[in-house]
Amino acid sequence: MKTANLWAIGLMALPMAAQAQTEISWWHAMTGANSEVVEKIASDFNASQSDYVVKPVFKGTYPETLNAGIAAFRAGQSPDIIQVFDVGTGVMMGAQGAIKPVAEVLGEAGFTFDKSEYLPGIVGYYSSPEGEMLSFPYNSSAPIMFYNKDIFEKAGLDVNTPPKTWAEVWAAARQIKESGAATCGYTSTWLTWIHTENFAAWNNVSWGSNENGLAGTPELAVNGPLFVKHFQEMADLAKEGVFVYGGRTSEAKQNFTSGECGILTESSGGLGDIVKAGINYGIGQLPYDETATGAPQNTVPGGASLWVMGGKSDEVYKGVGTFFNYLSQTEVQQYLHEVSGYLPVTMAAYEATKASGFYETNPAREVPITQMMGKAPTENSKGVRAPNLPQIRDILNEEFEKMLAGQQTAEQAMTAAAERGNAAIRDATGG
Repeated sequence: MKTANLWAIGLMALPMAAQAQTEISWWHAMTGANSEVVEKIASDFNASQSDYVVKPVFKGTYPETLNAGIAAFRAGQSPDIIQVFDVGTGVMMGAQGAIKPVAEVLGEAGFTFDKSEYLPGIVGYYSSPEGEMLSFPYNSSAPIMFYNKDIFEKAGLDVNTPPKTWAEVWAAARQIKESGAATCGYTSTWLTWIHTENFAAWNNVSWGSNENGLAGTPELAVNGPLFVKHFQEMADLAKEGVFVYGGRTSEAKQNFTSGECGILTESSGGLGDIVKAGINYGIGQLPYDETATGAPQNTVPGGASLWVMGGKSDEVYKGVGTFFNYLSQTEVQQYLHEVSGYLPVTMAAYEATKASGFYETNPAREVPITQMMGKAPTENSKGVRAPNLPQIRDILNEEFEKMLAGQQTAEQAMTAAAERGNAAIRDATGG
């Protein structure tokens, strides 16, 4: 009887154990060191309580993850949480019914949600025009400059004074190449995000009409004189072999971590892989054009946020809310910021990092935050919105690649990009 009773108790306990934890699926696009951070955060959350299990699933690059999410929603098999890069924000905002605003999720899960606790530049970017926070800013970043101190020293450059303007970057890059300190002077990830969207904000010039699309459907202005000047200078560097093009997203980081290139402009979130590569690196602010009035202005956040998909159970939503509340905790945000280079999304985490002395020993690590918070945003520097921004980025990249291959001038590239981009916007809006 004792054995039978034990089996009976065991069998009765099995369904209860199976029902005890609700699984939360989290699709993401993190690779390398940042993928390890995702796994650790999920593992730590799972260990901190016994009601929910967050299961991260890598779905490819940012565009691939967004496309996978769209396809999964259409098939009725969407994840609970999906990481969507900044460019997909407009797409997700327009997907009414497909998503559940994060402010609702947190509130319904019983957590107090106060927008004022989050960095204003970040929370504003991921909020509706009415001010409701739609997604959770998991890995917000800002574009900054990394440079190889050993290569700078070999080239006879000052390792403690990184270039601040694009003219200074071009001069330093040429000196690196000509001195033989490296085969490539300069490279960059994300030409669209860094050299058009943030270039516009940082230099306080228009990317598009209607406040870059935040106040209405935009007409692109990327064929303006400052853009043309900037890209012609890059095309000239490419012709000289001083600038090396790595690819459309983060591929160029490898050109820097391998020691091929001496200077890299990249997301602050690229820090983990640069540290992992063991490079003697330095950090500088994103360069600006010294001819632009009022520059530097402020940068706009990149990276990605976490969107909650619609049509899930109350229990799943409660679990997601619990997880997001965990992510908002000061020590979690401080860890994410210090290890990955992404920005702390709460003011408390920023202040705690400051108070710990982290910025005193790592002064350059505050650069992406001060860039974004330095000045009150203007109509040119709040970010960009377009109904089909991923497609517009593809168009821009196609024209950049033809320009860098010597098939057209910067003026031709930017004119074609604006014309094709505006046509794509009209197609999307029926205009």
